[in-house]
Amino acid sequence: MASKANGGAGTETGEFDLCFWGVRGGIPTTNAETVRFGGNTPCIEVHCGDHLIILEAGTGIRPFGLALDQTFPIKADILFSVSRFDHACGLPFFNAGFNLANEFKVWAGHLDSGGSIEQDLNDLMTSPLFPISLSSIGGLKQWGDFIAGEEFELREGIRVLTAALNNPAGATGYRVEYSGKSLGYISNTGHSPDVPDETVLALIENCDLVIYDSYYYDEEVTDGELRGHSTWQEGLRLCQAAGVKRLAAFQHHPDRLDNELEQVQTILEARLPGSLVASEGKIVRL
Repeated sequence: MASKANGGAGTETGEFDLCFWGVRGGIPTTNAETVRFGGNTPCIEVHCGDHLIILEAGTGIRPFGLALDQTFPIKADILFSVSRFDHACGLPFFNAGFNLANEFKVWAGHLDSGGSIEQDLNDLMTSPLFPISLSSIGGLKQWGDFIAGEEFELREGIRVLTAALNNPAGATGYRVEYSGKSLGYISNTGHSPDVPDETVLALIENCDLVIYDSYYYDEEVTDGELRGHSTWQEGLRLCQAAGVKRLAAFQHHPDRLDNELEQVQTILEARLPGSLVASEGKIVRL
């Protein structure tokens, strides 16, 4: 599987596309019944022209790093929605991060003014929990802590809007705008039944594609409210209400098997044409 940055898709000026490298939530899942959609935890490669954005550093970032062309130095941004283990545990296995010629800036907005994503990742990679320290990953050159709700430019022409999501531990949703197109990324958010999340609706309004947390199904919700994860059905309702063109159901439950996800794919395609269930290796152009 080739990285888009290494021949998987074009990166000419003006092109806005992405590739899924990890689509599973909670814990990596590897067996014959999940191989079709993949078992790595979250990582998405996004290209805005020739600029690289990486959404999350779950286990999917390892195969992405192996495919990434490092012939020339890489200058890129890594955006975290949360710093939970499944979203960060691939970072010490990301070989491009150890290349001192590369320059990665790491962003997060789910921590309060007293926290930092550097400290969170450092805590994750501290002995005896892990033998390699964060400081060993020399390509991580800059840290971009912000408060969810702020907006900023990653590079000229690449605008990022953010919002705090419905998660008791804090989570950040992103909207990336480039070349007249927009990508919404909503991960680790909960929802209340029959009450659309106005914050999410505003963030994803008229997006060309929204990647949405689909850890559960509606029928699995028994207590009336989800906190920290959502359903593909809620994602579909929000996308339809917000005028979104396409939905990508993402962050599948570890027990979600290929045959179930294929059924969801059929329903999504019928209800919002062009929508998909995210699978490893899938390239999408906005």
